[in-house]
Amino acid sequence: MSTILFPIDLAAPATWEIALPRALELAQGGTLHVITVIPNFGMSMVGGYFDEGFIERALHEVGEDLTKWVNKNIPDAQEVHPHVLHGRIYDEIIRTAADLSADIIVMGAPKPGVSEYLLGPNAARVVRHAPQSVFIVRG
Repeated sequence: MSTILFPIDLAAPATWEIALPRALELAQGGTLHVITVIPNFGMSMVGGYFDEGFIERALHEVGEDLTKWVNKNIPDAQEVHPHVLHGRIYDEIIRTAADLSADIIVMGAPKPGVSEYLLGPNAARVVRHAPQSVFIVRG
């Protein structure tokens, strides 16, 4: 594989810790694109509670956090490109996979528990709608 898309939720390590080894394995000799998505709150009633410039500040702060995550978790020999996106999580994953001509999307999903049924809603939507293969790694 030459282009791997690896969406992560920085606030939910259980979703990426289990999938990171597989993403790195598949990305050997290729490019790993690590993305995280800030949900789009701006168009909802909730958006009115955020002050002006919130999204820009959030994108900057999350970008710094993602860079730290990449430096800590991705080997120096691996070509990697971090991306911070803003919008509907599953839409941004699918759009970015298309824009990058990703060969595969690798996502982690914790084992189902009381609060989940099979996959989380974003992973399930990506599996249903992405034209690329989607590799779900279970915890």
